[in-house]
Amino acid sequence: MQYSEGSIGRTFALRLEDGEPMPQTLEDFLIEQDLTHGLAFMVGGADTGSRLVVGPEDGRALPVNPMVTALVGAHEILGVGTIFPDDTGRPVLHMHGACGRNDNTITGCVRAGIKTWHILEIVVLEITGLTAARLPDPKTGFHLLQCEQ
Repeated sequence: MQYSEGSIGRTFALRLEDGEPMPQTLEDFLIEQDLTHGLAFMVGGADTGSRLVVGPEDGRALPVNPMVTALVGAHEILGVGTIFPDDTGRPVLHMHGACGRNDNTITGCVRAGIKTWHILEIVVLEITGLTAARLPDPKTGFHLLQCEQ
């Protein structure tokens, strides 16, 4: 286990509007605010064409071949994620969300792109004092969180 200790800094509330893309809009905002470490909470609507990474094709195969699914119809969505810089210092969101429509739910990583359906509310809590970053892992091909104590 690795860990790094920090403190809560600024808090932001955002409202994405109809058609705005997530996570691109949020990551652009993070760059503007010079926010590299934090937590993000999301609630609202995801429109048709939104995409989620719903798992690896084979859980143990390397390299990982991600499975991506597209939403058909407007869905309710909620998500929680972390914000850490990559090896260039750019803030990167890692968020998983659950999207529901009627009695069906799809859960996955929002990295493939969510399209806002009317509104998408996001609360960001900045974490200060951390030295953690997402660094390339040659074995998996992922950018994995690395913490310094």
